[in-house]
Amino acid sequence: MNAKSDEQSAAAQQTPAVSVIMPVLNEERHLRGAVLAILAQEYAGEMEVVIALGPSTDRTDEIAAELVREDPRVHTVPNPTGRTPAALNAAIKASSHPVVVRVDGHGILSADYIATAVRLLAETGAQNVGGIMHAEGENDWEHAVAAAMTSKIGVGNAAFHTGGEAAPAETVYLGVFRREALERQGGYNEEFIRAQDWELNFRIREAGGLIWFSPQLKVSYRPRPSVRALAKQYKEYGRWRHVVARYHEGSINLRYLAPPTAVCLIVAGVIVGLAVTPWALIVPGGYALAIIAGSLPAGRGLPAKARLQIPVALATMHMSWGWGFLTSPRALARKVIASRRPAVLPGSAESTESTGDVDASGEGVRRA
Repeated sequence: MNAKSDEQSAAAQQTPAVSVIMPVLNEERHLRGAVLAILAQEYAGEMEVVIALGPSTDRTDEIAAELVREDPRVHTVPNPTGRTPAALNAAIKASSHPVVVRVDGHGILSADYIATAVRLLAETGAQNVGGIMHAEGENDWEHAVAAAMTSKIGVGNAAFHTGGEAAPAETVYLGVFRREALERQGGYNEEFIRAQDWELNFRIREAGGLIWFSPQLKVSYRPRPSVRALAKQYKEYGRWRHVVARYHEGSINLRYLAPPTAVCLIVAGVIVGLAVTPWALIVPGGYALAIIAGSLPAGRGLPAKARLQIPVALATMHMSWGWGFLTSPRALARKVIASRRPAVLPGSAESTESTGDVDASGEGVRRA
């Protein structure tokens, strides 16, 4: 064994092994690229990739099977429900390493993502670290959506969309967890079809754990490929954000109220403008002018066709999110609230395993 191999072996021994979990459903377009980006990580430690396969109707399962044959580090588990939190729990159960990295089937990790996340876990003592959802398109429409998703007029001041300083956070995009934190809290609440990350991080924080945001962590995200798909995505976002607001009173803020307020004002403006006075049309007209003006800085450097579609993407996101929020049924919130899991404190009898910190080598350091 040469000196370089000796150095690599020593680095691997000092680095915790990592389990990457990936829920997938109809991801034939991006799955191979997402998994190859994981396998190509600049990380010295042992790694496994567990793909939870939902009931896809495209070539996702075939591509996953090819990846399993090509690399012994890749495994699959079934997720017959197709639901994201069930997929995540199945993959966690099938994995074994002390650090758990969540990645989606259309997310591409930056080359040093895992190494940086593991370092941040050790430096901050956090139970979960995450970074920026960096939207990147592959055609004019997706470029327009990506610009909208990374602009403040599109998503407000959400740090995981627009960036910001490293700091404690309520929740983060995806997440790199200490396994002990996941297992202590019993994994994801499967009633949360959306917003399951927020709910799990809420329980981790209730138990005294730290959630840490860092702009050093970046995941390239592929936007939805059509107006219809984007509208469905954001309607679900708004619907589940209202569930979260009912689940945890006090978690709502003005940023979340802006889209439903805009929907109400625009609808009222159109109705009154057509039935009573055209002056009321100033409201929807003013909104249209605002998103057109806001799209100009967001579209810098993009082709003209992409820039022209940014206002459409912005309006789709705002109106769909707002409509989803306004129409979110109370019955859904009651069902989710009934499934509420109390946070499990370190050292409590409910904890699924003895608690401890994970040091840079991945070994558990038992607390006194």
